[in-house]
Amino acid sequence: MTSPHDRYGSDVLNTDWRAPKRGRSTEAEATLGLVVEEVTTDWCGEVVSVDRDLRTVTLEDRRNKRKTFPLGPGFLLEGKPVVLVPPITKAAPAAKTRTASGSIAVQGARARVARASRIFVEGRHDAELVEKVWGDDLRIEGVVVEFLGGVDDLSEALRDFKPGPQRKVGVLVDHLVPGSKEYKIAQTVQRGQHGAHVLIVGHPFIDVWEAVKPERIGKTAWPKVPRHLEWKKGVCQQFGWPHRDQADIARAWQFILSKVDSFADLDPALLGRVEELIDFVTA
Repeated sequence: MTSPHDRYGSDVLNTDWRAPKRGRSTEAEATLGLVVEEVTTDWCGEVVSVDRDLRTVTLEDRRNKRKTFPLGPGFLLEGKPVVLVPPITKAAPAAKTRTASGSIAVQGARARVARASRIFVEGRHDAELVEKVWGDDLRIEGVVVEFLGGVDDLSEALRDFKPGPQRKVGVLVDHLVPGSKEYKIAQTVQRGQHGAHVLIVGHPFIDVWEAVKPERIGKTAWPKVPRHLEWKKGVCQQFGWPHRDQADIARAWQFILSKVDSFADLDPALLGRVEELIDFVTA
């Protein structure tokens, strides 16, 4: 028992003297309507939206002003520190009647044995977008999509693949406009020894990100990025998205891709080109 004359009170070693004054952080789901405070800016507001792929949360204060913060630590809930995490959602999958490309879905159909012909696309993001929208159709047709590191690698890839009458190659190229580097490479390949069995088509966008309608990600238009900036990083910067490293760019793409459910979410300039390639390699 502590004496009334004990100047130092109870033994501090019997308590968790390292614990923060407000207590240790606990996880809290960032559900809509939850009111939290961001500690570094003292911004207090209600959760109005959460982007799972970008891992951000948007808070609206009492003046109806909004600000976006990264999910994670650094928030107070009723004065206690919390780590905000995306809310858990469960949705029952519905049977599809049509594929994402608009074709009639064939329930229970098995993928066809892969054809010798291929479709090459310029980059991983292009391949992921094609897979999401046309994946069901490609499996039914037995068409494999491969991605190139860039259009500069096309000639070497074709030499290795050796296209022929039964080994056709369709190629989707970004920013295929007259006068561009991509356009000149495509012309050279089409005039080369494999030209008869290779079809190169392209879209006018700087990057396949632009093929997604901006309204799907809550924007009115894709930004104009100065030429001295890397395009994807410039897009994230102008949209106010995290853009510090490649992981941020990857999360931005996953967010964009998550907003694509079908062909209706894409610009027609891309749709026609992909359909043309599929027809070419399956003819």
